[in-house]
Amino acid sequence: MSQVSTDPIADMLTRIRNAIRVNQSEISLPYSKIKYDLATILLESDFIAEIHVEGEGTNKRLQLLLAKKGRNSLITEIQRLSKPGRRSYTKAKEIPVIKNGRGIVIISTSRGIMAGGKAKQEQIGGELICRVY
Repeated sequence: MSQVSTDPIADMLTRIRNAIRVNQSEISLPYSKIKYDLATILLESDFIAEIHVEGEGTNKRLQLLLAKKGRNSLITEIQRLSKPGRRSYTKAKEIPVIKNGRGIVIISTSRGIMAGGKAKQEQIGGELICRVY
């Protein structure tokens, strides 16, 4: 029996959070474009080490390497900001700064998913997805 999550982003963030707590360096989760985009932003910000997509069609899986061998993950906290029952939006000028710039906020904008710093540069607001540090 397959269980489908009503909030796939929260499911992804929970899997990352749980893997970090038990010192797992790699996780596997069902593929979707939004999860891949989130993982790409985490990779560009050096919070995760590698991304791999395996399989085809409905059997596609997203493999995330959270930390290089022998090292701890750089993610200390990852939190969902906007939830399906309560969406949270922000203007470009009001994009939050996380831990004095050491963390990032990920935003879904009209031009796709991007880190808060890039959205601020392009002066685009949007839905706050999560914060990571």
